[in-house]
Amino acid sequence: MSTLPALPWIWPLAGGLLIGSAAGAYLLLAGRIAGISGLLANAAGLARGGARTLSVLFLSGLLLGTFVALRGRDGTTIVLTSSWPLLIIGGLLVGYGTRLGSGCTSGHGICGLARLSPRSALATALFMAAGFATVYVMRHVLGGSP
Repeated sequence: MSTLPALPWIWPLAGGLLIGSAAGAYLLLAGRIAGISGLLANAAGLARGGARTLSVLFLSGLLLGTFVALRGRDGTTIVLTSSWPLLIIGGLLVGYGTRLGSGCTSGHGICGLARLSPRSALATALFMAAGFATVYVMRHVLGGSP
């Protein structure tokens, strides 16, 4: 199997173009916001009025795209550096936070900002600030790895 070019900017550029294109197409063709937490809630039947089948198909496309990208790169391995219980707790907290904040990074940061939504601009600024603060505390206060 041939591999894709080893240029360091190819994967981020391709990923950004695909994410932006998928979010734009989903909005134009389905009239829906491509926020992953909302799509997951729709797919699980936890949200009212959502297009469940369309949400399942969109999420399946994300998983398929991940598989294709990993198959196209030789030597890529995924290494878990935390315990399963910690990952599960972290995932549940992130899920709770996205429901509490009425969206996630994809919903607010990509789709909301593209629509010039003031609420999404505030949400994006807040979760970016929280991320910066977390990295600072982990690296400089608690002395974690860089």
